[in-house]
Amino acid sequence: MCSILAVLEIPTGAESGGIATVRARAIELSRRMRHRGPDWSGVFHDECNVLVHERLAIVGIESGAQPLRSADGRHLLAVNGEIYNHRDLELGLPDYKLLTDSDCEVILPLWISQGLDFLGSLNGIFAFVGLDSETGDWIIGRDSIGVVPLYYGRDEHGALWVASEMKAIADTCSEFEEFPPGHVWTRGMDKPQLYFEPAWHAYEAVEGKPCDPADLNASLEAAVERQLMCDVPYGVLLSGGLDSSIVAACAVKHAKTRVESGGKDEAWWPRVHSFAIGLEGAPDLEAAVKVADMLGTVHHTMHFTVQEGIDALREVIWHLETYDVTSIRASTPMYLLARKIKAMGIKMVLSGEGADEIFGGYLYFHKAPGAHAFHDETVAKLDALHMYDCLRANKSMAAWGVEARVPFLDAEFLDMAMSFDPKLKMCVDADGKPRMEKHILREAFVGTIPKEILWRQKEQFSDGVGYSWIDSLREYAETKVSDEKLERAAWRFPHNTPATKEAYLFREIFEGHYPGPSAAACVPGGKSVACSTPAAIAWDASFEASADPSGRAVAGVHDDAY
Repeated sequence: MCSILAVLEIPTGAESGGIATVRARAIELSRRMRHRGPDWSGVFHDECNVLVHERLAIVGIESGAQPLRSADGRHLLAVNGEIYNHRDLELGLPDYKLLTDSDCEVILPLWISQGLDFLGSLNGIFAFVGLDSETGDWIIGRDSIGVVPLYYGRDEHGALWVASEMKAIADTCSEFEEFPPGHVWTRGMDKPQLYFEPAWHAYEAVEGKPCDPADLNASLEAAVERQLMCDVPYGVLLSGGLDSSIVAACAVKHAKTRVESGGKDEAWWPRVHSFAIGLEGAPDLEAAVKVADMLGTVHHTMHFTVQEGIDALREVIWHLETYDVTSIRASTPMYLLARKIKAMGIKMVLSGEGADEIFGGYLYFHKAPGAHAFHDETVAKLDALHMYDCLRANKSMAAWGVEARVPFLDAEFLDMAMSFDPKLKMCVDADGKPRMEKHILREAFVGTIPKEILWRQKEQFSDGVGYSWIDSLREYAETKVSDEKLERAAWRFPHNTPATKEAYLFREIFEGHYPGPSAAACVPGGKSVACSTPAAIAWDASFEASADPSGRAVAGVHDDAY
């Protein structure tokens, strides 16, 4: 992951301090995000605009420094992301001369030739700012799911600030917000406008549509192969759960040749390294070893202690920019693992985020009252993923200069996996008999990973790293937050008031890093049971009393595991 910081429409009067002052300030603030891009820094400015880029070199290492320029030098681009189908898009631009090997450069000629229409053709993860230095026009865009973070706000002089993380603009913009996924914004628009409107959002569009598990297998395998586009050493996150194991299996299958040469050349790093983390005795660690042994990956197991996790909480929350309980629980071990991955020279990892949202993998989906409600919940989960798992995976890894890629959220695979009848995903078969969550995904990969892993019960990451991790966090919060503090929580935190001492502790740490209403408003709220949306709590009477993001909150489904 890289970071971008843009200052647009800077007033030319003395009140702003002049372009030299703003440029210096932008460079200073961009340093706060240099963990995302430790390899190189680039700056562009004209009389009214500044673009700053901190680069993590993954593709086109020797020639892809940013901000990127168009062939005539007029248009500029600062982008954080990967465009997996850039070679196909470049074939449609025979008259345009690309200046680098960067996969992201294709955005420039597409914007110049097609205006805003090109965004739907991109298959990738991205957040970018483009600038026409001749007219002063600009464009801001973010990928459809929001895998890559982006924030924006205006300063006291009216200049527009855009940054990959809120820490770069929180001091400068009294009001700021998250740039919404699937949106684009250009000069002249009042606000960002939606460009991503898939037909599968509506239940009526998918009802009755068939799905062949073999097609599901082929589509995901193709997504993983696309996302192996890489000029640096890479690895896979292998928790030992279904999703990461499937991704790892697909990666191993296609690791021998280079994606960038269409499979014609031998891969630069053909051995796949896999990584797992947990407390001593964690259920994930043993499962991960079984998968790694079958696949033949070079496997690395990392143990952490509860105290190491607690010691890292303040840093984790600073990097994550959230006070969401389940995100922090899961991000802390992931953050610790990212440091080891970086130390080994790995710069990119594949991860399994998104599968639970697409296929209804969380345990509360067993209580879905029908296919329509099931589908609506998966859509709502995907729409909110940028505030939860995408944020966790991106920022936990980016804290140490590692890029996380998520093949389950590949644009082509997502269209395929969300466009068939949700009855095929439900936790009951056509005769109403119970079956394991994500049954169709498991069926699609029979023989690919060990049988006991293929049919392993769902474990949320914050549970699977060791059940005592969550219990220990709660016990630690008890020592830090008094009963009186919690009773007065609504007075101190009227927005998204924390309901538990653990939530209060995380909120208190967050406010120390990011005070003010704008920062707090960027974080989601509402009750959840085992990572559900608030709406799904109505599915079962027991949910209201046991609302907690841990998988252990779903009574009667997962009790035996604990």
